[in-house]
Amino acid sequence: MQHDPALLRILRQPGARKGRRPWLSLLAALLELGQGRAELVRHSEHSWASATFAGTKHCVELAFTGAEALEAAESLIAALPDHEFDLPGQLVADACLISIEQAMLPQPRMVLEIEVLMLEDS
Repeated sequence: MQHDPALLRILRQPGARKGRRPWLSLLAALLELGQGRAELVRHSEHSWASATFAGTKHCVELAFTGAEALEAAESLIAALPDHEFDLPGQLVADACLISIEQAMLPQPRMVLEIEVLMLEDS
C-alpha cells in the first residue's frame, strides 16, 4: 500500500498537531516513534467510556520493510510502554503492542498492531 509522502510529512510535523482531531495527533506521534520508517497500514477508532472517564480506543497497524526499518520497529517496541505522548486535550491511559508479524523473505518485514486508549483531558 502506497501513501502520499506529502501527507505523511504533514502528519509528522510537530507544530501542525494543534487543532486536529486526536487520532491524527496519535498517528503523527506513532510515525515519529517509527523514525520515519513506518508505513500506516490501518487505523480504527472506537468510543470508550467508564463510569468516570470518556475517550477512544485506537488500533493502529504499522509496517516496517527493510533491515533499517526493522531496527526502527524494534526501537518503537522498546519505547512504546513508557512513551509520554504529547497529544492536545488527550491523555494516553494505555499503549500496548497487541501483535507482531515478521517475515524475512522476500525482504525483511515486520507488522506491528498497536492499541492505544486515549482519555479526554478536561
